[in-house]
Amino acid sequence: MPANKKRVARLMAELGIAGLCGRKKLKTTERDRTQPLAADLVERDFTAEVPDELWVTDITYIPTDEGWLFLASILDVCTRTLIGWSMADHMRTELCLDALDAAARTRRRVRFVGTVLHSDHGCQYTSTTFGVRCRAMGIVQSMGTVGDSYDNALAESFWASLKRELVDCSHFTTREEARIAIFEWIMWYNNERLHSSLGYMSPVEYEESLETQDAA
Repeated sequence: MPANKKRVARLMAELGIAGLCGRKKLKTTERDRTQPLAADLVERDFTAEVPDELWVTDITYIPTDEGWLFLASILDVCTRTLIGWSMADHMRTELCLDALDAAARTRRRVRFVGTVLHSDHGCQYTSTTFGVRCRAMGIVQSMGTVGDSYDNALAESFWASLKRELVDCSHFTTREEARIAIFEWIMWYNNERLHSSLGYMSPVEYEESLETQDAA
């Protein structure tokens, strides 16, 4: 049965239903123009044959009554596993370094031969400190173009899932409250959330299936 916008709005109001709107965008990408940029080694091809071949990383922000909680993530492209993340009340380079260290702990390694880490041009990723840490770990940096979300589409898709499934339907009084909720969501995402691109397996289940194949 067709209905115009006014009828839909009236019925929604009567039922106490409100549309889910996006939050106001906060600019998180500020390039450090004194530092050289890495080449784009991905060119929007977010595919990988094996774990630790390609990672994508990005920063997002979570609103709380105490202020923003910033979240840096590192996602393995092959398995869609969130292997590293860090949360803080700032966007300094340490936030991204902590996420990188967390990824190394997850993989139980300190060296990665040729792993590509793709990011935007944020000053955290173009900083000398971050570049030195990547090179020391054997990680090759890759960066998309400025102001183009498609150049880091997989990271953007991950943020969209987090915000749609948790943040947009929640209200966090404190940063600690947000940290706990996000941690629980990440555990669910890695261990239980099914992905059509992984044959309807969770990221952890898919990684285990790859390990079984390699051992066979």
